[in-house]
Amino acid sequence: MPLSNDTYIEINTLISYLVENGLADAQQYAILRDSGTRTKHVSFSQSGFVNIALKNVSYGDIYEQLVESRAYNAKMLDGALIQLMYSFEAETVASHRLAFSPAPHLEEFQNNPDIYLDDEIYADVVDRNIVPFPVRFDYNIQTQGVDTTAHPISHLTLGQYRNCRIPVTGPVSPFRFIEFILRNFYHTAFSRYADALPAGDNRFSDTIRPHERRIVHVVVPA
Repeated sequence: MPLSNDTYIEINTLISYLVENGLADAQQYAILRDSGTRTKHVSFSQSGFVNIALKNVSYGDIYEQLVESRAYNAKMLDGALIQLMYSFEAETVASHRLAFSPAPHLEEFQNNPDIYLDDEIYADVVDRNIVPFPVRFDYNIQTQGVDTTAHPISHLTLGQYRNCRIPVTGPVSPFRFIEFILRNFYHTAFSRYADALPAGDNRFSDTIRPHERRIVHVVVPA
């Protein structure tokens, strides 16, 4: 099966898992677009609105516009948004944008406090020590010709820091991204949602350069 179609199916399987397990209360399933004989995109119906995240505006304003335009694959019960977008050239991954954007405020808690008070998984949301910030894995094969020390082909960005690009060993599959989010932000002492996550079959090749391996970087399991 073509890699683009595998990715499309994998994303929708994962989104269904989030909904069925009560982790997401709104969703936009992935769609597969064919832009030509060689180019295909796996995204969601409102993916054109994600460019707001690149503008020089506050995170709160960005989040509100993403919610209003339904620019996400899944909106988690605590308000966090998950976005998965891939492009393929001749069935080789050419780029991806995988983002996790927590709710910047406690409005959802104020409207539905029982959701949080009765469920340990959201205890952190009401902790005043928690500072929400976006997490994004980006990949773009077109950056191969630039200085990959400053702009790795595959990298992790934390917050809205313009030059935060932590090298990653290669493209990140939908399964690995959702596993990363669940394991680090939604595990509790009693429920480990990542352990039952439907495993994906996508295997992307490493793209990290030797000089990137000599600095702190993130390893995607083979």
